[in-house]
Amino acid sequence: MMDPSSTQRYRLEALKFCEEFKEKCPICVPCGLRLAEKTQIAIVRHFGLQILEHVVKFRWNSMSRLEKVYLKNSVMELIANGTLNILEEENHIKDVLSRIVVEMIKREWPQHWPDMLIELDILSKQGETQTELVMFILLRLAEDVVTFQTLPPQRRRDIQQTLTQNMERIFSFLLNTLQENVNKYQQVTDNSQDPKAQANCRVGVAALNTLAGYIDWVSMNHITAENCKLLEMLCLLLNEQELQLGAAECLLIAVSRKGKLEDRKPLMVLFGDVAMHYILSAAQTADGGGLVEKHYVFLKRLCQVLCALGNQLCALLGVDSDVETPTNFGKYLESFLAFTTHPSQFLRSSTQMTWGALFRHEILSRDPLLLAIIPKYLRASMTNLVKMGFPSKTDSPSCEYSRFDFDSDEDFNAFFNSSRAQQGEVMRLACRLDPKTSFQMAGEWLKYQLSTSIDTGSMNSGTGEGGLCSIFSPSFVQWEAMTFFLESVINQMFRTLDKEEIPVNDGIELLQMVLNFDTKDPLILSCVLTNVSALFPFVTYRPEFLPQVFSKLFSSVTFETIEESKAPRTRAVRNVRRHACSSIIKMCRDYPQLVLPNFDMLYSHVKQLLSNELLLTQMEKCALMEALVLISNQFKNYERQKVFLEELMAPVAGIWLSEDMHRVLSDVDAFIAYVGADRKSCDPGLEDPCGLNRARMSFCVYSILGVVKRTCWPTDLEEAKAGGFVVGYTPTGNPVFRNPCTEQILKLLDNLLALIRTHNTLYAPEMLAKMAEPFTRALDMLEAEKSAILGLPQPLLELNDSPVYKTVLERMQRFFCTLYENCFHILGKAGPSMQQDFYTVEHLATQLLSSAFVNLNNIPDYRLRPMLRVFVKPLVLFCPPEHYEALVSPILGPLFTYLHMRLSQKWQVINQRSLLCGEDETTEENPESQEMLEEQLVRMLTREVMDLITVCCVSKKSADHGAAPGADGDDEEMMATEVTPSAMAELTDLGKCLMKHEDVCTALLITAFNSLAWKDTLSCQRTTTQLCWPLLKQVLSGTLLADAVTWLFTSVLKGLQTHGQHDGCMASLVHLAFQIYEALRPRYLEIRAVMEQIPEIQKDSLDQFDCKLLNPSLQKVADKRRKDQFKRLIAGCIGKPLGEQFRKEVHIKNLPSLFKKTKPMLETEVLDNEEGGLATIFEP
Repeated sequence: MMDPSSTQRYRLEALKFCEEFKEKCPICVPCGLRLAEKTQIAIVRHFGLQILEHVVKFRWNSMSRLEKVYLKNSVMELIANGTLNILEEENHIKDVLSRIVVEMIKREWPQHWPDMLIELDILSKQGETQTELVMFILLRLAEDVVTFQTLPPQRRRDIQQTLTQNMERIFSFLLNTLQENVNKYQQVTDNSQDPKAQANCRVGVAALNTLAGYIDWVSMNHITAENCKLLEMLCLLLNEQELQLGAAECLLIAVSRKGKLEDRKPLMVLFGDVAMHYILSAAQTADGGGLVEKHYVFLKRLCQVLCALGNQLCALLGVDSDVETPTNFGKYLESFLAFTTHPSQFLRSSTQMTWGALFRHEILSRDPLLLAIIPKYLRASMTNLVKMGFPSKTDSPSCEYSRFDFDSDEDFNAFFNSSRAQQGEVMRLACRLDPKTSFQMAGEWLKYQLSTSIDTGSMNSGTGEGGLCSIFSPSFVQWEAMTFFLESVINQMFRTLDKEEIPVNDGIELLQMVLNFDTKDPLILSCVLTNVSALFPFVTYRPEFLPQVFSKLFSSVTFETIEESKAPRTRAVRNVRRHACSSIIKMCRDYPQLVLPNFDMLYSHVKQLLSNELLLTQMEKCALMEALVLISNQFKNYERQKVFLEELMAPVAGIWLSEDMHRVLSDVDAFIAYVGADRKSCDPGLEDPCGLNRARMSFCVYSILGVVKRTCWPTDLEEAKAGGFVVGYTPTGNPVFRNPCTEQILKLLDNLLALIRTHNTLYAPEMLAKMAEPFTRALDMLEAEKSAILGLPQPLLELNDSPVYKTVLERMQRFFCTLYENCFHILGKAGPSMQQDFYTVEHLATQLLSSAFVNLNNIPDYRLRPMLRVFVKPLVLFCPPEHYEALVSPILGPLFTYLHMRLSQKWQVINQRSLLCGEDETTEENPESQEMLEEQLVRMLTREVMDLITVCCVSKKSADHGAAPGADGDDEEMMATEVTPSAMAELTDLGKCLMKHEDVCTALLITAFNSLAWKDTLSCQRTTTQLCWPLLKQVLSGTLLADAVTWLFTSVLKGLQTHGQHDGCMASLVHLAFQIYEALRPRYLEIRAVMEQIPEIQKDSLDQFDCKLLNPSLQKVADKRRKDQFKRLIAGCIGKPLGEQFRKEVHIKNLPSLFKKTKPMLETEVLDNEEGGLATIFEP
């Protein structure tokens, strides 16, 4: 079996023989002992010991007392005399020997083997091998009982209590063993005695590993006993090269202990002179010899020790008056700073959270020593923010360390970005304590970068063409770091300092220098724009600089690397132009009052740019229009703003309402021809004859969206009234507003709905057939979308000098994708933006049903999902209650029915596919395969649908359902920890309205309960906790068919079968099943029949449970106990993890209880006792 030359067939036969031998042979013990003799080779000995382990685990309960004693004594004899020298014995032999002893301890100690600890003590005196094995036994015992808890509860309690009672003795034994062996190891100076020293060292390492298994959970008294003897010993061992890593692990576990603050106070001894000296000297020694893996791992542990020490200080100082700032706090900070300035990215990052805790601490943040170190910390941060140290490169000392810590440049990049975000937070805390120094340093760095010539670096570092920077260029990484630093510092400074303390003159000086800086490098210019935005708050003190700022931004909106470039724009150029547009929007959004006086100047500038159809992309044009709309909100005058919007939208209306455009938008064939999807592919470098058509259509849709999204009435009610925005009040007294854009948008609505209907129709097979190659794939997903859904990292080095679109197909795909999503964004924003004016549009439900919901069968999941999220959800959530019957019910009824049918079919395909994959060995496991993509899309669509139903139907006072859902990638991290459905969950008015309609009610219940068995844990968890019970509760008062009740209950049990392996889901589903059974069992006997079909159900226990449930006069058991009983009843249908499904059960019997509880006296006995009357109980 272990011979590499064996064939698969012989190996399987040998394995089968070995397993059958262990299971069936009546003489396993003597055979095992014979094979385990030390005269045999290691493989044979290991098999012999495996046989003995199998006997203990699976046959122990059927063995006689004498057999058990014989086996136990034989194993102890093996340890005493059947093992080789500690340096010769194989590790796997030692491991299996310790496992056998621990398995016996788990079954017999302390009740039937009271002398176990004494026997181990005697064994340890026989030599180093035995001592090491005793350490292994004690460690594995602690792991099984406390850490992994692999025993039945009563056995675990018995063993843990006995361990705790004997802990002083065990700890003393461990410490003495450690000290003796370390002393012997240190005394050996003669090379001839080296094996002896190695043996002592090996025992020392084992003792440290065992201590590490106990320090985490034993009483702190044992760790701090005898004036912290253990901590002192561990500090001494930090300078012993062979033992330092184990010592650092123990120290880290000790210093990271949680629990009562009173118990943790002795840990402050580590701030003392001696301990601090040993920790720092060990760090210096480890770092002094260059990069050696062993030393580097030790350095990481030491860094974590210092972090944990700082966190303990923060926890203790201020809470307890006995704890004061340590005298060595300055030395601690200096040494901690040394780790922050270390070349290793991992070590630098490890210190950030502790720096944050120190800067946040109420007392320490005012300490002069900490305040004095802030400039040094910020100086270190300036270096650490520079993105260098990629494992594939050699341009920084960090690179060597990165090769140890990261598998690839992508790994390093992801870690660096996350670490930098964390560092930004800590820098802001430091800036809060010393804002002026922080700003001064940021200003100096900015001035330095502005005065330094651009260094693009060597060509092989991915430098852009034409002497432009790449993301690896020396200049760019410096600019990027400086920009991040400046942004963090200035934002915090404005929050911290009073208005009169702001260094306005310095800020304006920096802003002028940035505005005067000229560069043709797109990456550097992008950083310059961020600096302009960061310094913009200074303009609020000096508004006269506003025109200069806008001049800089507008010049960047039309930025080209080559003047009047006809070539396709590169990604870097596009990013700069978008950045400039975003900056303009941001300023108009955040400082509208400041910008308002310059409105006319801005408007004329934008009109000039819009007049040239080719100068800007459609998105850029609309971004500038959005900026104008944002400022127009400050008019606070309905008529004036309406006139402005009319003028602004006139070009859009001219194109959108023309007869030609109406024909194109209404007729699928005309639409395909208009956008050029019926033309054979042409060279991407040549002019696209239909490009202008697509641009015009995009411009109209972008413009409509921008106006709907940005136009709003004043937030102040009095201002709104004065400006003519309020047109009345609702019956409840709330004001009814009108939006200045309503008239403009509503006249464009018909054509928008026509476009959506046409776009939906495009997905029909006969329409796709009308498209020319390669545009038949124009409606497919973009590669970037696929990568995002599969969670694949984006390529690290985005080719900034490559065109935005590599092919004409990619350009067409992006056009269709953006157009589709923007149309639904408009419809989604229309409700909250125009309110009554939108919801009272004549025949709105019919219009929407005949456009947005046409041809859903052919719409792929990746398009249906955003439609539900950005259109259906806001449409429903913002709908006034008086329009529920006319608008929402007619839409949601058929939609929910359809979505359930669609998802059921999809999950059926997935389940069948997983069954087939088990049979088909040739299935390719390609992570980017189409199947995996489709499956992930079905999961995402399922979550979207269940989320839509939940926000429509259920209101939870603790949650804001109006909030947009998290990004796709966040879903996995958002696994709900809520186990029981919230008592606060009630049906909304909309939910009650929907449940009145039988078809909608049926669709909702079927979808919610069917989804419990779909293989998406997150969806199941949310649906169980938030949706199922409120929906069911609504129909309980009526008459449910017996078949429906059976189906509902069975659906929950099916969910348990699918998701039982996940604790969160299992708890929620058990609770739901319990609620249903308790509510419906008295009325429906059929539900009992379902219970009887559960595998391994105990009929007697079920009868008892039913008896108590159906007989109210019987004493009610506590809710938790009833639920536990119910869970035991349905245990047969709770799914298990794959690893446990085919594992042989290990049964460990409970032994007689160690601590018998005295039976409490009954109340009547107390009262009848002649000494125990009520009067005597209360006598003083």
